[in-house]
Amino acid sequence: MFTSITQFLRNLFALHGQGPCERQSGALPYRMIDGKASYLLITSRRSARWMFPKGGIMRGKTPWESAAQEALEEAGIEGEVETTPIGSYRGAMNDENQTPVIVDIYPLRVDLEHDEWREKHQRQRRWVSIEEAQCLLDDPEKLAIATALERRLHQPAGMVRQAAH
Repeated sequence: MFTSITQFLRNLFALHGQGPCERQSGALPYRMIDGKASYLLITSRRSARWMFPKGGIMRGKTPWESAAQEALEEAGIEGEVETTPIGSYRGAMNDENQTPVIVDIYPLRVDLEHDEWREKHQRQRRWVSIEEAQCLLDDPEKLAIATALERRLHQPAGMVRQAAH
Protein backbone atom coordinates (compact mmCIF):
# COMPACT_ATOMS: atom_id res chain seq x y z
CA MET A 1 0.00 0.00 0.00
CA PHE A 2 2.81 2.43 0.86
CA THR A 3 4.40 1.98 -2.56
CA SER A 4 1.07 2.86 -4.20
CA ILE A 5 0.70 6.03 -2.12
CA THR A 6 4.32 6.97 -2.79
CA GLN A 7 3.84 6.45 -6.54
CA PHE A 8 0.58 8.42 -6.44
CA LEU A 9 2.24 11.38 -4.70
CA ARG A 10 5.26 11.27 -7.05
CA ASN A 11 2.92 11.35 -10.04
CA LEU A 12 0.79 14.11 -8.52
CA PHE A 13 3.83 16.32 -7.92
CA ALA A 14 5.18 15.64 -11.41
CA LEU A 15 1.85 16.55 -13.03
CA HIS A 16 1.98 19.90 -11.26
CA GLY A 17 5.53 20.69 -12.33
CA GLN A 18 7.24 19.65 -9.10
CA GLY A 19 9.09 16.56 -10.27
CA PRO A 20 10.47 14.76 -13.33
CA CYS A 21 8.17 13.77 -16.16
CA GLU A 22 8.54 11.53 -19.17
CA ARG A 23 8.59 13.37 -22.51
CA GLN A 24 6.43 12.43 -25.47
CA SER A 25 5.78 14.07 -28.81
CA GLY A 26 2.64 14.54 -30.81
CA ALA A 27 1.42 16.15 -34.00
CA LEU A 28 -1.24 18.75 -34.64
CA PRO A 29 -2.23 17.83 -38.20
CA TYR A 30 -3.75 20.62 -40.27
CA ARG A 31 -4.59 21.56 -43.83
CA MET A 32 -5.60 24.81 -45.46
CA ILE A 33 -8.61 24.89 -47.78
CA ASP A 34 -9.65 28.21 -49.33
CA GLY A 35 -7.68 30.09 -46.67
CA LYS A 36 -9.35 28.29 -43.76
CA ALA A 37 -7.57 25.83 -41.47
CA SER A 38 -8.92 22.38 -40.62
CA TYR A 39 -7.41 20.24 -37.88
CA LEU A 40 -7.37 16.46 -37.65
CA LEU A 41 -8.35 14.96 -34.30
CA ILE A 42 -8.36 11.28 -33.43
CA THR A 43 -9.97 9.33 -30.63
CA SER A 44 -7.94 7.63 -27.94
CA ARG A 45 -8.17 3.85 -27.95
CA ARG A 46 -9.37 3.45 -24.36
CA SER A 47 -11.64 6.39 -23.61
CA ALA A 48 -12.62 7.51 -27.15
CA ARG A 49 -11.79 11.13 -26.20
CA TRP A 50 -10.72 13.43 -29.01
CA MET A 51 -7.02 14.22 -29.04
CA PHE A 52 -3.91 14.76 -31.19
CA PRO A 53 -1.80 11.80 -32.38
CA LYS A 54 1.00 11.30 -29.82
CA GLY A 55 3.37 8.79 -28.32
CA GLY A 56 6.81 8.14 -26.95
CA ILE A 57 9.89 9.49 -28.66
CA MET A 58 11.22 6.64 -30.77
CA ARG A 59 14.82 5.47 -30.57
CA GLY A 60 16.85 6.90 -33.43
CA LYS A 61 14.24 9.56 -34.27
CA THR A 62 13.98 13.22 -33.31
CA PRO A 63 10.89 14.30 -31.35
CA TRP A 64 9.30 15.80 -34.49
CA GLU A 65 10.06 12.68 -36.54
CA SER A 66 8.42 10.62 -33.79
CA ALA A 67 5.40 12.93 -33.89
CA ALA A 68 5.09 12.44 -37.67
CA GLN A 69 5.41 8.66 -37.25
CA GLU A 70 2.65 8.65 -34.59
CA ALA A 71 0.43 10.65 -36.96
CA LEU A 72 1.00 8.05 -39.68
CA GLU A 73 0.30 5.08 -37.39
CA GLU A 74 -2.64 6.56 -35.46
CA ALA A 75 -4.30 8.75 -38.11
CA GLY A 76 -3.01 7.52 -41.47
CA ILE A 77 -1.61 10.86 -42.56
CA GLU A 78 1.69 12.18 -43.84
CA GLY A 79 3.03 15.65 -44.46
CA GLU A 80 5.54 18.31 -43.55
CA VAL A 81 6.24 18.39 -39.81
CA GLU A 82 7.81 21.43 -38.15
CA THR A 83 10.91 21.06 -35.99
CA THR A 84 9.72 23.43 -33.26
CA PRO A 85 6.73 22.58 -31.08
CA ILE A 86 3.73 24.94 -31.09
CA GLY A 87 3.11 24.08 -27.44
CA SER A 88 3.11 21.40 -24.75
CA TYR A 89 0.62 19.90 -22.35
CA ARG A 90 0.75 17.68 -19.29
CA GLY A 91 -0.92 14.30 -19.18
CA ALA A 92 -0.45 10.75 -18.01
CA MET A 93 0.60 7.56 -19.76
CA ASN A 94 -1.92 4.76 -19.89
CA ASP A 95 0.33 2.49 -17.85
CA GLU A 96 -0.46 0.93 -14.48
CA ASN A 97 1.12 3.89 -12.62
CA GLN A 98 -0.41 6.64 -14.78
CA THR A 99 3.13 7.98 -15.23
CA PRO A 100 3.10 11.76 -15.76
CA VAL A 101 4.20 13.02 -19.18
CA ILE A 102 4.79 16.29 -20.95
CA VAL A 103 3.74 16.10 -24.60
CA ASP A 104 5.35 18.51 -27.08
CA ILE A 105 3.07 19.14 -30.07
CA TYR A 106 4.52 19.77 -33.53
CA PRO A 107 2.43 21.26 -36.35
CA LEU A 108 2.12 18.89 -39.30
CA ARG A 109 0.81 20.20 -42.64
CA VAL A 110 -0.96 17.19 -44.15
CA ASP A 111 -0.16 16.32 -47.77
CA LEU A 112 -1.41 12.72 -47.89
CA GLU A 113 -4.34 10.97 -46.21
CA HIS A 114 -4.36 7.16 -46.45
CA ASP A 115 -7.56 5.12 -46.69
CA GLU A 116 -5.90 2.29 -44.74
CA TRP A 117 -3.52 2.66 -41.81
CA ARG A 118 -2.20 0.74 -38.83
CA GLU A 119 -4.75 1.81 -36.19
CA LYS A 120 -7.75 2.40 -38.45
CA HIS A 121 -9.94 -0.11 -36.61
CA GLN A 122 -8.94 1.25 -33.18
CA ARG A 123 -9.58 4.97 -33.64
CA GLN A 124 -11.77 7.48 -35.41
CA ARG A 125 -10.34 10.51 -37.19
CA ARG A 126 -12.16 13.73 -37.91
CA TRP A 127 -11.29 16.98 -39.66
CA VAL A 128 -12.65 19.93 -37.69
CA SER A 129 -12.64 23.72 -37.66
CA ILE A 130 -11.18 25.53 -34.65
CA GLU A 131 -14.75 26.08 -33.42
CA GLU A 132 -15.48 22.34 -33.57
CA ALA A 133 -12.17 21.63 -31.85
CA GLN A 134 -13.30 23.88 -28.99
CA CYS A 135 -16.28 21.58 -28.48
CA LEU A 136 -14.42 18.27 -28.89
CA LEU A 137 -11.17 18.83 -26.98
CA ASP A 138 -11.81 18.35 -23.28
CA ASP A 139 -8.42 19.70 -22.16
CA PRO A 140 -7.82 23.49 -22.03
CA GLU A 141 -4.08 22.99 -22.68
CA LYS A 142 -4.75 21.09 -25.91
CA LEU A 143 -7.27 23.69 -27.00
CA ALA A 144 -4.75 26.48 -26.30
CA ILE A 145 -2.24 24.72 -28.58
CA ALA A 146 -4.79 24.44 -31.41
CA THR A 147 -5.77 28.09 -30.91
CA ALA A 148 -2.10 29.17 -31.04
CA LEU A 149 -1.66 27.40 -34.39
CA GLU A 150 -4.93 28.89 -35.68
CA ARG A 151 -3.69 32.40 -34.84
CA ARG A 152 -0.31 31.77 -36.45
CA LEU A 153 -1.79 30.30 -39.64
CA HIS A 154 -4.04 33.32 -40.10
CA GLN A 155 -1.44 36.05 -39.47
CA PRO A 156 -0.63 38.26 -42.44
CA ALA A 157 2.60 37.13 -44.16
CA GLY A 158 4.58 40.20 -42.99
CA MET A 159 3.57 39.57 -39.38
CA VAL A 160 4.86 36.01 -39.53
CA ARG A 161 8.25 37.14 -40.82
CA GLN A 162 8.54 39.80 -38.12
CA ALA A 163 7.62 37.31 -35.40
CA ALA A 164 10.38 34.96 -36.59
CA HIS A 165 13.14 37.58 -36.03
